[in-house]
Amino acid sequence: MGRTYENRKASMAKTGAMKTKLYSKYGKEIYVCAKNGGAESESNLSLRRLIDKAKKEQVPGHVIDKALDKARGGGGEDFATVRYEGFGPANTMIIVDCLTDNNNRTYGDVRTCFNKAKAKIGAQGSVAHMFDHRAVFSFQNNDEDAVFEALMEAEVDVADIENDAGILTVLAPHTDFFKTKTALTEAFGELHFEVEEITFIPQTYNEISSEDSETLDKLVALLNDCDDVQEVYHNAEISRS
Repeated sequence: MGRTYENRKASMAKTGAMKTKLYSKYGKEIYVCAKNGGAESESNLSLRRLIDKAKKEQVPGHVIDKALDKARGGGGEDFATVRYEGFGPANTMIIVDCLTDNNNRTYGDVRTCFNKAKAKIGAQGSVAHMFDHRAVFSFQNNDEDAVFEALMEAEVDVADIENDAGILTVLAPHTDFFKTKTALTEAFGELHFEVEEITFIPQTYNEISSEDSETLDKLVALLNDCDDVQEVYHNAEISRS
């Protein structure tokens, strides 16, 4: 989906190759989702989405099974979702999503990352209102009208459909993730989704210099090295001039 998807993926690109971080990230998310909504993916749609995503990123089955078994056991840690917002170089907007069992520790770790990159943590809600929380699906198809019609029939509140050289990207409310996926597969059969995720998409992009980009990369790398950080989103776009 062009720059939108690339900007989103940049947050994990620098450290995504570190398997231990990736496995820990999904293990924690799956555990929390299963513990809160049930460990059976047939009835817990959020868990099904997470497991499908983990498999797509080649997370081993034993990591997934261990997280599910832990959730079924009823014990374990009590994790909470925490979101931090702030401003990076050239006033770029940043969202940091975490899962933590110790808010003070996580806040301290995130604040240290911001300080090292000469960035600033803002108040809750200071930047999130400038992002849209979307379900995103990208797949090969050239018939925008047919896709739009199928989604309308399924009562999906489509935000946008983009066409980039025969790759369609559908943007819908994050709450319509499964409704959107079901409508697409029922209308067009088994699709190979290049992207199928829930993410934050900036409403506007902030063009930054190569120098500021290096500082932002440093901040994102520091954040991704924190055990409690799950996702990092930003609205930066590198200047081509």
